[in-house]
Amino acid sequence: MSDANIRIPVEARDRLARIASSEGMSLRGYLSHLAETLLTPEERAARAEQARVALREWNGYDPSTSEQAALDAELDRRIGEAGAR
Repeated sequence: MSDANIRIPVEARDRLARIASSEGMSLRGYLSHLAETLLTPEERAARAEQARVALREWNGYDPSTSEQAALDAELDRRIGEAGAR
């Protein structure tokens, strides 16, 4: 396996190195682990779709686009309300 150089701010490198060390890993090993375990946007979208299908099959929940928008607006309203307290 060949290596790659990635330029990041020293502060970011040092922080990642401290995190890796606390996990008993080298920085190289920690970054490799992150690359293997984090999902790409496409993978997250595929997982979300799988979850929607499973939920629909389990209980029939399948909101329309307008119902989703209304639910999102209600959630935003409640979060705004809670943040104002």
